[in-house]
Parts: sequence; structure tokens; C-alpha cells
Amino acid sequence: MSGTGRTRGSSTRYTQMTKEERRASLRLLGSLLKPYKWQLVGLSTIVVLAQLASVASPAIIAWGIDNGIPALLEGNATPAVAASVAHIAAALVGGGLMYVFIRWNMTIGQHMLFGLRKRLFLHSQRLDMKFHETYASGRTVARQTSDMDALANLLNSGLDIMVGSVLQMVFTMVLIVTMDVPSGVVMAGLLIPATMLTVWFQKRSSVIYRQIQTNSARLISHFVETVSGIRAVKSYRRQRANGERYEQLAEDHRQSSLRSIQLFGIYQPTLRWLSTITIAAVLTVGGFRVLGDELQVGVLVALVLYARRFFQPIDEIANFYNTFQSAVAALEKISGLMAEESSVTDPEDPVELADVQGEIVFDDVSFRYDDELPLALHPTSLHVPAGQTVAIVGSTGAGKSTIAKLMARFYDVTDGSITLDGVNLK
Repeated sequence: MSGTGRTRGSSTRYTQMTKEERRASLRLLGSLLKPYKWQLVGLSTIVVLAQLASVASPAIIAWGIDNGIPALLEGNATPAVAASVAHIAAALVGGGLMYVFIRWNMTIGQHMLFGLRKRLFLHSQRLDMKFHETYASGRTVARQTSDMDALANLLNSGLDIMVGSVLQMVFTMVLIVTMDVPSGVVMAGLLIPATMLTVWFQKRSSVIYRQIQTNSARLISHFVETVSGIRAVKSYRRQRANGERYEQLAEDHRQSSLRSIQLFGIYQPTLRWLSTITIAAVLTVGGFRVLGDELQVGVLVALVLYARRFFQPIDEIANFYNTFQSAVAALEKISGLMAEESSVTDPEDPVELADVQGEIVFDDVSFRYDDELPLALHPTSLHVPAGQTVAIVGSTGAGKSTIAKLMARFYDVTDGSITLDGVNLK
């Protein structure tokens, strides 16, 4: 044994996600984002302005080369100085906006996580004993640790990637086509294999990242269960068996992490290779056009800079897809826990006991812990007058602990009733 809790459901539950589970995960994410919708609009606006400032730099450099250098040769430094000032101003504006964005975005993300942690903790306390005795405590800990970390990564970088990287690609492509259509055609042609590579990477990485998330949760769960149930582990001499199980779980986690590293080892070098080919193609096409007086040197420099920047957002979007997949997997587990309902519910019209005497009556009470299990307590009638002390004696499995749990209403009876001073505990 690794602890006192027993897991519920098969291990394949966390390797596949149904459409309903995905919708539940997205609904939970929507409930987190809804209170901050106007702040998110403001953050999106900041990202747009920051990207405009960022993509303006190569265009400013092009203008400075094509207009500032000839003017300098004629003794006029104004265009060159203006280009330098504009370039510095764009960098300062972009950097300042990103500073505001990061601070604001991180603050909102932490508020969301704080609210979700609180909701999850309070909900876990409201659930009945049946849930806590069947849902391993290690899995509950994993919901508050590794799953929250995965969600934090999404909240911290999601908006910047979803809006910023996409806009950077769009703005860059628009400026390239505006400056030189042939170079835009070259970029578009090489974008096709880059897109195919990214789709291939996303399909495989989504499976691997879910495996990493699942293996991490299992590893944490086993560790927590072993430590929390250490008395039982030592009593039954389970140290070696638990150690072997932990070693296997750690090996599974290591193997899934290695597969992720191998996948990145294929994707990122190939993407950079395509980026290098794109830069070389743009430089070659643009160079011949400069020689033919069809393109200015400054514009060619800007095109090369844009080509170099163009593939960076693709890499960021691909990596973000993995972050998104991990976060969705974490949200699925968290939303699954949040969807659990207590079988011991509060009465609609509770009766207040003003003067409790303590008379307890079991009236033909029977109980089973699960519908598929045999009765743990066969029909039993018991009367304990107020003020009396009663000792319940019996062999193991006779139902002594069950009677105590039913009196505390950790569970509701299967049949019969229990009253306190004549009031049904339900």
C-alpha cells in the first residue's frame, strides 16, 4: 500500500479527453477570465501598440539608410539624426509598453490563480467523506501544485503569444509585401513548409505533453500517499515495493520528458534551417533587384531583418500550443474535481436544536459504502438515552466504526433513519 486513499477511475482517464471534458475545462477557463474582460481588452491594446513599435524599427532603419546616408554625404545630418531618434523612441515605447503589459498581466494572472485555489480548497472541504476516502489525497495535492503551475504558465504568457506573436507575423508580412512584392512571394512560399512542420510538431507534442502532465501527477500522488501513509507502509513492510513503484513512475516521467526533448531537437533546428534559407532567399532576390536599380539598399536591409524576425513568432506559437495543451489537461482535472458533488447534502429546511439533550435513536438502519458493495451495517436498531455512555463492542468488520461515522453524518444511511432528540440527522 502507498497510503490510505484509493484512486477512483482507470488510469486511462487522464490520457484521453472527451469533448464534454474539454468543454467543461474551457467553461472553467471562461469563468476565470470573465471578471477581467475589460482588463484583458486593455492588455490586448497594449500588445498591439507594442508590436507596432517593434515592427517599425526595420522600416526606420531602411529610411535612415536610403535617405540619411545620402544626406550625410551632402553635409545634411538631419535625416540620419531623425532616423536614429525615431529608432530609439520606438525601442523605448515598445519596451515601456511591454513593461506595463508584463506587470499588469502577471497581476491579473495571480488574482485568477488565487481565486481558483480558494474555490478548489473550499470545494474540497465541502465534499463528503466518501469522496475523500476514494479520491487519493496525492491527486488532490497535484490539483493544487502541478496543475496550477501548468495553468499559471498559460495565464502568464497566453495573451502575449496569442495576440502579440500573431500580430507580429501579420504586421511583418504586410510590411514585407508593401516594401517589395517579390520578397513577399518568397516569404509566403517558404511559409508553407514551416507551417507543415509546425502542425506536425503540434500533433505530436500535444500527446507527449499530456503524458508528461499525467506522469507528473502520478509521481506526486504516489509520493504524497506514501509519506502520508508511512505508518501503514512500515507496518506491512512495503518500503521496497513502494520504492520500486516510485522508480517506475519516475522512469515513465523521464522517458516522456526525453521524448519531448527529442521532438524539440527535430523541430527547432529544422525551423531555424528554414529561417536561414528564407533570409538567404530574400537576400539573393533582393540583391539582384538592387543591382538592377529596382530596390533600394535600405529596403533590402529591412527585408532581411523582417525575414529574420518572421519565424520567431512561429516558434513561440508552437511552444505556446504545448503550454495550452498542458493547461487544458490541468483544467480538465481541476474541473473534474470541481464537478464532484457531495452525497451528504444540507437539508432545504434545517431544524435548529435549541436545547440539545443527546438522545440518539437508530431505527432499522442499514448502510453500504457503495452501491456495488455488500452491506457494511445490517439492519440495526439502537436507542441511546440522553446522558448515557454506551460502549459498542464487536469483532472486526462488525460495523463499530460505521455506526460512529453515521452518527457524525459523515455518510447518510442507506435505509432507516437516525434521530438526535427526535430530529432526523438528514
